[in-house]
Amino acid sequence: MSQTYNGMPAADLTQVIWRKSRYSNSQGQCVELAATPDGGIAVRNSRDPQGPALLYTKGEIAAFVQSAKDGEFDDLYA
Repeated sequence: MSQTYNGMPAADLTQVIWRKSRYSNSQGQCVELAATPDGGIAVRNSRDPQGPALLYTKGEIAAFVQSAKDGEFDDLYA
């Protein structure tokens, strides 16, 4: 795999296994995540698997997940 960068085409991340939540809806409107060889986490839109991938550190993802569990984003979709 070549150099990874934020916004790179998700298709260029050839050595990853993309996963989506079992809670994803039947219309396929979800995000997919993959562990990257450098220890990060890649995120892509499942409706555009060739589109851009956003790259995060494990710490960034952990902070987001904890904030979501704590309800900090509930007002965005409620």
